[in-house]
Amino acid sequence: MTSVFKIDGMSCQNCARHVREALQEVPGVEYAEVDLDAGRARVKAERADVEALVAAVGRAGYTAEPEETEGPAAAAGAGWKFNVIFSLAIAAPLMIADHLLHPDMHGWFGWASLALALPVQVFCGWRFYRGAWQQLLVGQSNMDTLVSLGSTAAFVLSLYGLLVPGRVHHLYFAEAAMIIGLISLGHYIEARVGEQAAGALAQLMRLAPQQARRLSRDGSEETVALGALVHGDRVILSPGDQAPADGEVIDGESSVDESMLTGESAPVEKRPGEKIYTGTANQTGRLIVKVTGLGEETALARIIEVVRRAQGSRASIQRIGDKVSSIFVPVVVLIAVATALAYGLHGAWEQGIINAAAVLIVACPCAMGLATPAAIMAGTNAAAKNGILVRDGTALERCGAITAILFDKTGTLTEGRARVEKFAALAGKDDITMRAVARAITVPSRHPYSRAVAEFAGDVPNAPLTDWREERGLGVSARWNGAKVFLGSLKALRERGVDLSELPAWPGTLLGLEAAGKLVAAIALSDPLKSGAPEIVRRLRQSGLHAYLVSGDTDATVRSIAAAAGISPENVFAEVKPEEKAGIVERLQASGERIAFVGDGINDAPALAQADLGIAVTRASDVAREAADILLLKADIEAIPQALDICRATLRTIKQNLFWAFFYNAAAIPLAAVGVLPPVACAAAMAVSDICVIGNSLRLLRKGSSKS
Repeated sequence: MTSVFKIDGMSCQNCARHVREALQEVPGVEYAEVDLDAGRARVKAERADVEALVAAVGRAGYTAEPEETEGPAAAAGAGWKFNVIFSLAIAAPLMIADHLLHPDMHGWFGWASLALALPVQVFCGWRFYRGAWQQLLVGQSNMDTLVSLGSTAAFVLSLYGLLVPGRVHHLYFAEAAMIIGLISLGHYIEARVGEQAAGALAQLMRLAPQQARRLSRDGSEETVALGALVHGDRVILSPGDQAPADGEVIDGESSVDESMLTGESAPVEKRPGEKIYTGTANQTGRLIVKVTGLGEETALARIIEVVRRAQGSRASIQRIGDKVSSIFVPVVVLIAVATALAYGLHGAWEQGIINAAAVLIVACPCAMGLATPAAIMAGTNAAAKNGILVRDGTALERCGAITAILFDKTGTLTEGRARVEKFAALAGKDDITMRAVARAITVPSRHPYSRAVAEFAGDVPNAPLTDWREERGLGVSARWNGAKVFLGSLKALRERGVDLSELPAWPGTLLGLEAAGKLVAAIALSDPLKSGAPEIVRRLRQSGLHAYLVSGDTDATVRSIAAAAGISPENVFAEVKPEEKAGIVERLQASGERIAFVGDGINDAPALAQADLGIAVTRASDVAREAADILLLKADIEAIPQALDICRATLRTIKQNLFWAFFYNAAAIPLAAVGVLPPVACAAAMAVSDICVIGNSLRLLRKGSSKS
């Protein structure tokens, strides 16, 4: 269920973050997305009720109201544009005239300044006053509190000086208006620049076309809206068309550009039986596609949801900034009061109030609040553009602590497209019959070995089987002519008490077919190492990671693959059952390693969940995808070094942002308190600090175009 709310009281990205986090804390909420400029929140939840969501926003100091329909998205920074133009158009001429002409502040120029600055204070400052008041109602404070106090202090001091001549030497109406204008300008630039960090998600959401060409039963074509499509419809894709839904090619051949989903520039050849994904672009031939997935069922929708979830997530390091920000505003107010008193008690109230206003303005903790979410948004977008989906902010953090990487063998380090090299019927059984049994028992399975056996058996008639089941990581079983048959690994056969003395001494991976407790067929398979695997392992080891290999295959086969990949023999685990893989991860963790596990099968899900960081490769099963922290949509393990690099760079950027945000406030507050930084300079510095944090985060987007 997706709900849309109108949110009132937000003035900056920090406000939007607070609203998002308040919504996400409601039980049942999967993710929340907040549009600051539109003043709108979009919430996806399984069971959260509207009242609970509205109440959560209220406790955060804002108001929420359900909307029946979601209006068009607002342009980035649209809410601040009026503030910038109106306030700076007034403040700039006043300040220029003040500094160049030196007019009499307490004559006509002072009254003209009041008349011009008052609308700025009321209309442009309203967003800050409203935000501060709403926070005050729930016993909280934020940057609106500081901006409101600082600007108001300068304005009220000037008004007092104008009404009571001789008490205040200089009037600060222009400065009060300029403070609002510069901080509004900072928010405007922040919104426009920050929009680039969310570019990948926006790009993904624009991929699905709004119309489709449907093929009717009589062979005629009609253009229909996307919402009119149903499962089983046939749609036509001509060269240049984008797929409106997930589907299966039923006629035609073509190459399809899937780069917007996977990051791979090379087109993928599509023939009957191949899958087509929403948003991918047909290039060369005409295709007829049967619709199999619509709306949130599509691969594109699932990818968008993962990216949304990641961008809305919080890393635990963010708690540092949150904790400091929660006590920062009251402390700054006390420092400002102390500054005013220190000067005032020595007869310099005017200077004390102005310096206090400068302290309030320069100390706005907006940069601290932006430090983590801006980096997470940019990092996850850089990853998404390269076909790497990072599930949440905590995955980015865990990536920085990884010391070792544990590979599953089949389909991860190897091609996962095993082929049968030899097949032999044993125990006097007929070869054709055994092939028929082998084909029938493997056709329902998705395991690479099962698919290889089914493909090798070819067009032999299926043997009549019942009670088929897959025994995870061991093999497949069924009943044939009343007897139980099992096809699986030699280790599984030994555990079942099968005599393997007749097994041929073939190289490669060996499987056996057992019927009624006897070995009736032997199969030898080969699953070649991926061509880029040795280089990937070398790069990972060069980066300081220890490489391990785990597999349920025979010891000789696994060690052979490990040697070819460059993995040390002592780091090899062979003949491991699926449930034992998670135990291997635990043993390595107990020895002090922080493990990233790379896998793709159903039997890898426990290990992916147990690992400090789970990485699922391209052809991963749905279960493995759900258990993983990072999902690689592009060329399998070739993307692992880049995925780790982006995650580590994002974590570095978060730490840099937090450091500079803290350093900025620590250095600027004393300078403002002693009058080195006047209020206008503080407003400019505060805006620059926000832009610097976002700009530093945007450097991560360069990795989105990296092909390393």
